[in-house]
Amino acid sequence: MSDRNNLKSTLLRLDGASYKAYKDIKGNYQFPDFTLIIDHVQGDPFASPSKLRVKLPQSVAKFPHQLYQSCSREVALRDYLTRQFYRAATQISFRRGTGKSGLIAITRCGQEVLERTSVFIDDNYVEVRFVVGLPARGRSILGRQATEILCEDIPEIVEKALLYQSLNSKEIQQQVETIEDADWLRSQLVAKRLVAFVANGAILPRRSGVDSRPLEEEAIPFQSPASLKVKFDCPNRGLIEGMGIPEGITLIVGGGYHGKSTLLRAIELGVYNHIPDDGREFVVTNPAAMKIRAEDGRSIAGVNISPFINHLPQERSTTNFSTANASGSTSQAANIIEALEAGANLLLIDEDTAATNFMIRDRRMQLLISKEQEPITPFIDKVRQLYSDRGVSTILVMGGSGDYFDVADTVIAMENFQPKDVTERAKAIAQQYNTERTPEGGTNFGKITPRIPSPNSINPSRGKRAVKLKVRDVDEVAFGTEDIDLAAVEQIVETGQLRAIALAIVYAKEKYIDNKRTISEILDEIMNDISEKGLDIITDFPQGDLALFRRFELAAALNRLRTLKVR
Repeated sequence: MSDRNNLKSTLLRLDGASYKAYKDIKGNYQFPDFTLIIDHVQGDPFASPSKLRVKLPQSVAKFPHQLYQSCSREVALRDYLTRQFYRAATQISFRRGTGKSGLIAITRCGQEVLERTSVFIDDNYVEVRFVVGLPARGRSILGRQATEILCEDIPEIVEKALLYQSLNSKEIQQQVETIEDADWLRSQLVAKRLVAFVANGAILPRRSGVDSRPLEEEAIPFQSPASLKVKFDCPNRGLIEGMGIPEGITLIVGGGYHGKSTLLRAIELGVYNHIPDDGREFVVTNPAAMKIRAEDGRSIAGVNISPFINHLPQERSTTNFSTANASGSTSQAANIIEALEAGANLLLIDEDTAATNFMIRDRRMQLLISKEQEPITPFIDKVRQLYSDRGVSTILVMGGSGDYFDVADTVIAMENFQPKDVTERAKAIAQQYNTERTPEGGTNFGKITPRIPSPNSINPSRGKRAVKLKVRDVDEVAFGTEDIDLAAVEQIVETGQLRAIALAIVYAKEKYIDNKRTISEILDEIMNDISEKGLDIITDFPQGDLALFRRFELAAALNRLRTLKVR
């Protein structure tokens, strides 16, 4: 292994050379307190930056074992160190030439605390993965500037962000205890027959549609109605009270701008943990919850949507339905069936993003258009069967149709961002004002048909490259020659999840998509592998920009691959 002085002399020797000569510095270098590992060197100053790692012995870092003794605490601490490294790198990093020259960067975190590949910690080492834009003028190496970055800036960042004595111990303790408590709360939901919990005092509104930090001014703390209040005794913070949403069918109603969708958004993101002071750190949801919406134009491959849609014109089959351009109603039907196929047991639906003709068919429309002429069975006639037949609960934001009062178990009215339990009143209204609808859902929900994907329909290659993947923001993946549009999959919160999902599809094709396994079985295999061996199992070399995803978002990406074929 070379040392810091060898690296410095090599960089000075390369000063002024062609940029490709940077390849000479790939390898391991021993610094006084840590090892610097250069895994991948970019071939051009405008290409993706070089990939580096730092391994810092715990004899130097000195993080107490209790901070990472459980899985929850370990993920929380890794998240905290990622944020500290990002902050320190942002303060030090500046442009030193052309292209990405001078960049020092690590994964940028949002409000969610996710398991990422940016930082690892155990009793022996702290390992951090990051990128550096090796400096150049034009395409000539700037050796002295590279020396400053690798031999001076990085040690400074390590000292500021990776030594326990340099950090705020109270902040670290707060983060690991908050995440541990949130995970514990989520694990208690089933025993209490709840699908979600919203703590009293939670701040649910966000600053804007593009800023997910909590609203600071005029934010109204959440307060549970007495009839829905539940208590928990958390491992760290002790007693916590809030609103428990029970299993079954729950409506969230209320006037416009009173917080209906804000509450649902907090619930849908309650499948993830959040940093302290996010306002939603104690909003937790059943981890198998899936947000469902209409999605005009998406492709569908061999889905049995017959529980919702039947008797199409020209006698088109809906038990093995495929289309390259789905309508709002067919896409929403497919989204539900695909979520159930992946194992979802809680559906989250907002009428604002749902297809109206999929959600309801009132009495007047039933009289005008007979059931024989209408292939769609509306969701209102299937939502109860979902729960009774399959144990799948549903939370709906509903401001326009009181017909759902007939099927709801719980009705929550939002008034000025405060919830009120109006279940009894809604039931009384339903009894007094009979809609006279004719139920159209039959006697049971219907069949979920397992699908087996064809490996030949999944091709990540492009040109001469066997695997060509590219992520665009948090809503699109370039997969070979195809673009997978995930804009409607609202529970993807970081680009690192998209990168990992794309790699997981490639991994699945190589190992498990074999014309025998069903999609559900493939998801089981992949998630088990990741659980046992971490996200590194899906990569060829260490990458620091991946974040853990759920099986539901992986299934959603696979299902939206337009070349997908199934049987």
